[in-house]
Amino acid sequence: MNDHELTWGARHVEALMRRYDLTQEHLVGVRFAINVALATTIVWQTLRAIGNNSPIWAIASMVAASDPHPDEARRMFKSRLVNVAVGCATGFAFLLIGGSESWILPLAMATAVLVSSFVVRVKTMWRQAPITAAVVIASAAVNGSVAAGMAQGLRKVAAVVFGCVVGVVVSIAMSKVWLIPLSAEKERT
Repeated sequence: MNDHELTWGARHVEALMRRYDLTQEHLVGVRFAINVALATTIVWQTLRAIGNNSPIWAIASMVAASDPHPDEARRMFKSRLVNVAVGCATGFAFLLIGGSESWILPLAMATAVLVSSFVVRVKTMWRQAPITAAVVIASAAVNGSVAAGMAQGLRKVAAVVFGCVVGVVVSIAMSKVWLIPLSAEKERT
C-alpha cells in the first residue's frame, strides 16, 4: 500500500508503529485494551444508573465475551449465552424441586455440566453453565427463599447477559472504527 492509498489516520498509525517499533499484534492488543476500557465504562455507568451497585458479574462477562476479532467475539457471545441459559434453567429447575436448601447446589452444578456437555454440546464457555446454576441457587440459599433467590438470580443473569452484549457490540464497533490490516489477523493464528 502506498502513502496515497492510506487514510490520514492510517499514515499516523504506521508512523507511530515505526517510531516505537510496534507490530500489528501490538495494535490488536491496544485495540483490545480500548475495547475493555470502553465496554467497562458503558457497563459500569449503565448498571449504576439503574441501581445495580455491584456490576462485577456484568464486567466479568463483558471481558469474557469481548475479543479484538469480531468473529471470535460473536462466537464467544453465542457460546456464553447458550451456556448461561442452560445454567439458569438448571438452577431454576433445582430450586423448584429442592427449594433453597444448600445441598442442591452441587447436584445442580453437576447437572448443568452434563447438560452442557452431552445435550447442548457448545464446548466453548461450557463452564458458564455450572457457574450460572450456582449464581441462581446461591442467591436462593443466601436469601432463604426460592422466590427471592429466583429474583436475585434473574438480576445477576440479566447483568451477565448485558455485559456479554456490551462486550460483543463494542468489539464489533471497534473493529469497524479501527481497522487493522489482514496481516495482523494472520499473525494471530
